[in-house]
Amino acid sequence: MHAPKLPAATGGTTRADATPLGNPLLADIAATGNLVELFLRRADEKGDAPFLGRKQRGQWVTLSWREVADQVCLLAEALRGLGLKDGDRVALVSENRPEWCIADLAIMAAGCITVPTYTTNTRRDHAHILDNSGALAVFVSNEKLLAPLVGAIAQTGLVEHVIGIDDLHRKQAGSFDYHDWGALITGDAAAARAAVEARIAAIGREDTACLIYTSGTGGAPRGVMQHHGAILCNVLGAAEILVEDFGITDERFLSFLPLSHAYEHTGGQFLPIGVGAEIFYSEGLEKLASNIEETRPTIMVVVPRLFEVLRTRIMKQVEKQGRLANFLMDAALRIAEHAKEGKKRLRDRPMDFLVEKTLRPKIRAKFGGRIKAMVSGGAPLNPEVGNFFEAMGLTMLQGYGQTEAGPVISCNRPSVGLKMDTVGPPLSGVEVRIAEDGEILVRGELVMHGYWRNEAETARTLKDGWLHTGDIGHLDEKGRIKITDRKKDMIVNDKGDNIAPQKVEGMLTLQPEIAQAMVSGDKRPYVVALIVPDPEWALEWARANGEKFDLKALQALPAFRAAVRAAIDRTNADLSVIEKVRGFAFADEAFTIENEEMTPSMKIRRHKIRERYQERIDALYRA
Repeated sequence: MHAPKLPAATGGTTRADATPLGNPLLADIAATGNLVELFLRRADEKGDAPFLGRKQRGQWVTLSWREVADQVCLLAEALRGLGLKDGDRVALVSENRPEWCIADLAIMAAGCITVPTYTTNTRRDHAHILDNSGALAVFVSNEKLLAPLVGAIAQTGLVEHVIGIDDLHRKQAGSFDYHDWGALITGDAAAARAAVEARIAAIGREDTACLIYTSGTGGAPRGVMQHHGAILCNVLGAAEILVEDFGITDERFLSFLPLSHAYEHTGGQFLPIGVGAEIFYSEGLEKLASNIEETRPTIMVVVPRLFEVLRTRIMKQVEKQGRLANFLMDAALRIAEHAKEGKKRLRDRPMDFLVEKTLRPKIRAKFGGRIKAMVSGGAPLNPEVGNFFEAMGLTMLQGYGQTEAGPVISCNRPSVGLKMDTVGPPLSGVEVRIAEDGEILVRGELVMHGYWRNEAETARTLKDGWLHTGDIGHLDEKGRIKITDRKKDMIVNDKGDNIAPQKVEGMLTLQPEIAQAMVSGDKRPYVVALIVPDPEWALEWARANGEKFDLKALQALPAFRAAVRAAIDRTNADLSVIEKVRGFAFADEAFTIENEEMTPSMKIRRHKIRERYQERIDALYRA
């Protein structure tokens, strides 16, 4: 078979080789036809062993693999009983909990397609996703999450069934039928299992498993069609790293990131299923540190922001412990720096031994004492943060990917050499090339089949079988990917959430008070904006308030600023939590072609605006 003609490229193709299948676990994953088959096989192997854990009334409780398999099959048959057919879409709106995993697997076992949605979605977000996906049913966990959904369901008029995971008071609303979760997981589990097995025998790796919505440059979220094979390809590549670099034993994952995010969906749910691991669900950010100590996970899949918070917390705790503890931490960091530079010094050995016997065990205990690896993804990791955890005796891996690629494309691994300013080599079975303009191109089973009902964006992103990532980078001497820039304008905040700046800017400039706006927030905790007030509105405001029309002088007035803030707040009402503009500053003048802050086609030149106003933008995060 001939490979398609490629654009001129540098760096060469890497890791197109298949995974060595001498290991029975890897061979088993490679031979699997779909995700439900993989789960049921593991459930048969693990039986009554614990699988899904959550904290209830102060105690961690678990469901066994067998119990979960029974619920998955019963729920799948209940969905078919409601009239759902092969290929129908079913939305899932819930916080991380065992029922999320059960519902996801049941939807697929029913022959349907899961449509995960964020718990932070507004009515407007839900309406777009329900309308675009054509979802006929929705799982929702509680009353709070149901509230914005009801309006969206009424607006679209498509949803026929709502399944409440918890007991919801709103049993019937509009045109949909309400169903209690508990009522749908009763019956003959053996008969349900037989029906599911017969159905999934016809589901192949090329069939769509889920639609995961990710924001595009135009603002409206696009549904990425992830097929079973894309996620299985990711599971196989990640499992290979665990098997070959760490060894598979009785693994436990602590699930923290939203399961509606492709990173957690694959890395925090289907990877543990693939390797037969337990999944425990965190109670949330405020209790994460205690949850880690209580559950003692072996693998953690987390975004960089969390590592930054934990690093700061650890350093503050050590500082309070006196001069000896601070001396040991400084020594550990110095030894790690020497190792990173390839300067292994004999005189470091006694101090390294002392640190290993004193400081590092205490740090590892804060992570439960069993951590094999912490995997950072979803946003770029500051190398300094990664080096800190390495110095503290915790193995930190950084991965890279996109929803359009399952989502994991590459990951650092000890056997290749950990280098924190890279995102590691591609997973096995993944081809990576660097185009002439430096863009990273990806090919393999992991690549999506396209965007749901969006042929134009699909054609722009997939060319000759290659996914054009929009990221700029190169391959180092060991085939590790180093990302140097982002070709597209997408904001990725410090938690790994994607935010389309054009969407937010377009909504801001719909307000009469605002003529132009540029939002910022890449690798930051929230979004801020640079605002150019509308001159006509500003003139009217000045007259109405008895002020002289001098735009610069007006911007210094608290009342003028409050009026613009009110316009931003009106916009925020229609934005999701991660998109809301938390702070703003005024630009000195309008963005124009003459001052090189706009292109001839009237698009703002972000890099030019940042060059001019970077200090002002940075100050918004210090306020």
